[in-house]
Amino acid sequence: MVAAAVVAGGMVYGGTVAYLTHFDHATAPAPAGAGVDAVSRAALDVVREARCDYCHAARVELPFYFHLPVAQPLMSRDRDEGLRHFRVEPVIDALQNGSVPDEEKLARIEEVINQNRMPPTLYLLMHWHAHLSASQRESMLTWIAQVRRQHYATPGVADRFAADPVQPLPESVPVDASKVALGQRLFFDRRLSGDGQSNCASCHSLQHGGVDGLVTASGIGGQKGPINVPTVFNVGFSRWQFWNARADTLAQQAAGPVMNPVEMGSHDWTAVADSLRADPTYAPAFQAAFGSDTIDETTITNAIAEYEKTLVTPDSRFDQYLKGDDAALNTQEKHGYALFRQVGCAGCHTGPSMGGQALEPMGLEGDYFAARGGTLTDADKGRFEVTHDPADMERFKVPNLRNIALTAPYFHDGSVKTLDDAVRKMARYQTPDHDMSEQDVADIVSFLNTLTGKYQGETLRDTTP
Repeated sequence: MVAAAVVAGGMVYGGTVAYLTHFDHATAPAPAGAGVDAVSRAALDVVREARCDYCHAARVELPFYFHLPVAQPLMSRDRDEGLRHFRVEPVIDALQNGSVPDEEKLARIEEVINQNRMPPTLYLLMHWHAHLSASQRESMLTWIAQVRRQHYATPGVADRFAADPVQPLPESVPVDASKVALGQRLFFDRRLSGDGQSNCASCHSLQHGGVDGLVTASGIGGQKGPINVPTVFNVGFSRWQFWNARADTLAQQAAGPVMNPVEMGSHDWTAVADSLRADPTYAPAFQAAFGSDTIDETTITNAIAEYEKTLVTPDSRFDQYLKGDDAALNTQEKHGYALFRQVGCAGCHTGPSMGGQALEPMGLEGDYFAARGGTLTDADKGRFEVTHDPADMERFKVPNLRNIALTAPYFHDGSVKTLDDAVRKMARYQTPDHDMSEQDVADIVSFLNTLTGKYQGETLRDTTP
């Protein structure tokens, strides 16, 4: 009887796996379109075979067991977590039509491939064909390397680092010199504030890593803001601005603090423009920059944005290393960079500025806010405050890591005072490596200390009195 039951169970299990194999292949995403290169086609075939879309795409036909009464709650939870962690739709679309995926998407895929974390074991019990072979994993990594070399490698990067998720900062970026000169004046002009006492540099000190060094910002009349000040250095490389990504452009970001009643406290742009017009040297400066002496929100914020593009800090020791100077980093720092990639930090901190390319939940691998304690604030809601989408609750823009040694305290809430504690908490709440050793923490911190670059030819340092 037992043997018969085992045989019958095996037949049912085998039949179910065979059915799912057919279902997986029949409902897979469409193959690549005409003109898509062979490397991209091979990568798409891997995604189609593994059916990454089951847990990482919002609209997909699911296998029958997703709807069974006993399995449905578990499957729904896994899908919710999968959608929260990663969305595969842009990747599938890029592979199907030959377009260029975001840097962050490439980095996240590379991370899970190298860590052999996907597909998960329980999924493979029902979808045998989804197990990725060594050649399939190599197909994905080859595609990622190809895209990076073709579209994201920074000029001057050594060939061996051209396919890395992190690239050296460029020495400069194209800008309009007249707008830059005007924007620099405006960045430091206190007339943009309601009481004439503060300017952009009040929170974004160029002598203090582009921040103010406070837990949260201090604004007009000594009011305390709700959130930590991000650095202004290398801000032009970010896809969005503010922790909750409510600004799509630098100009939109520049407009926000000026009118914020807690920050610079001006009441309307007409009053700000009138204050600037009182200085007779501004009209010709706006004329030179915009071909018109119009002074308004648009011209003011566009000029500031153009200036902020120039706040680039290249030529860090890490940049020198990426450009081929092997002696620029010592053994511990090199090991720190290897760990940075190995544990998954580079899965989010990508691109030349090592951040600003993604919006990620705070607490992917653990409840950060429960461990932190204290009252939850609107600032803790992150992107949700903009979209009101539950999927965006506690989701924040990934911060730029350049010059990170100069920008304490850390995180959106400014709750972490030291860089080594920030590394520990990131490992605990954002990566699967929950128990990083103190030596590994020290090695990653040693690497992060190599990210301090130069501004206008001088190495940045904290010169605040």
